[in-house]
Amino acid sequence: MRKIISIVLLGIVALGIILSLARIPFGVSKTKVGGYYIDKGREETGAANIVTSIVVNYRAFDTLGEITVLFIAAVGLGAVLSTRKKHKREQDLEPASLVLYTGCRFLFPLILLFGAYIFIHGHLTPGGGFQGGAIVASAYLLIYLGCRGRRIPEAGTKVIESLAGLVFVVVGLLGLSFGGYFLLNFLPKGTPNVLFSAGIIPIVYIAIGFKVGSELAGIIDNLMEESR
Repeated sequence: MRKIISIVLLGIVALGIILSLARIPFGVSKTKVGGYYIDKGREETGAANIVTSIVVNYRAFDTLGEITVLFIAAVGLGAVLSTRKKHKREQDLEPASLVLYTGCRFLFPLILLFGAYIFIHGHLTPGGGFQGGAIVASAYLLIYLGCRGRRIPEAGTKVIESLAGLVFVVVGLLGLSFGGYFLLNFLPKGTPNVLFSAGIIPIVYIAIGFKVGSELAGIIDNLMEESR
């Protein structure tokens, strides 16, 4: 009887998936949204990177929701780990290898610089705030692995995270006050393929880069401290 019920349920789920896929407008002839973004994206946003114009302009409110989800996940992880009883005891950390220790000292600033380059130039080249923030967080992971005993300044990451989120929201509210809707690209678009162009997009991407980088670095800090 259980097998029959399982087969029936699987059939219902499969039918639902098939019907859902059948209603999705796959193909160029069935939708004009993609074509509109490709044809009008550069003109309306000033961003040379079409993906950026979609993520941080046409669906910027959705991007704000994504970084909010990441923020909630970071807060949730910190809350879960903070409820555990912490034993105050000194632990002898095994020193890292010479290669890892040397890489920690010399590669850390270069990785930070590369991550900053990625989210500052997100409107010009592939990449953006999420990618650049993840690269910045990987630099702090290298610190934990190679330079044992060092910690991320928790207060500093929280301040950066809060300010970056505040910048995103303030830019959105300025668009609401100037043009009537949230996250309107109210600044001059400038000349495409130039660093100072695309209106609010570079500002938003820089804010996202700092916020994602600080949140992921905080998650790494919590997990590394818990594993000790």
